[in-house]
Amino acid sequence: MENNQLPENDWELVKRARLGDQQAFHELVDRHAQALYGLAVSLVGNRADAEDVVQETIAGAFRGLRTFRGQASVKTWLAQILVRQAARHYRMERRHRAGRLDRFDLAKPGASSGERQDDLRMDLRSAVLALSPEHREVIALRELQGMTYDEIAEALGVPRGTVESRLFRARRELQELLKAYLR
Repeated sequence: MENNQLPENDWELVKRARLGDQQAFHELVDRHAQALYGLAVSLVGNRADAEDVVQETIAGAFRGLRTFRGQASVKTWLAQILVRQAARHYRMERRHRAGRLDRFDLAKPGASSGERQDDLRMDLRSAVLALSPEHREVIALRELQGMTYDEIAEALGVPRGTVESRLFRARRELQELLKAYLR
């Protein structure tokens, strides 16, 4: 995509922000903040860490604003920065906690419908967090952010085929982890 193919409003904000217009940068970030936060929560697993990752993403976007060429949408560019920040966060957490992942406990078959729904939500979250970072990234970008395979490939810097295979494996792993709910 050429620079002039970005959505007009986003591109105008980018141009103004490059000229030092802080309000334009804030507006650009505000447009995408909710999606960034949702993606961050799905990648790092808790709200406090997600807020930190989003803040680092915004700082990275500000630093990289002058080098943004507009070959991708602003959404894809910001997602790419966020995925890198989440990976950095994951590596740091892994060092501090020796790779400990939260365990999950599947709901008991005799539980009420409401209890099973709550259990499913908690178990789904735990199952997603139990995935490898690569699988968690593609699931979050596709299923939670609604990005296309091509957008995911661009955001992660991998070929489309890699995205397809990671999604296939991630979905299969989630099915296995949540098989008690799929009967």
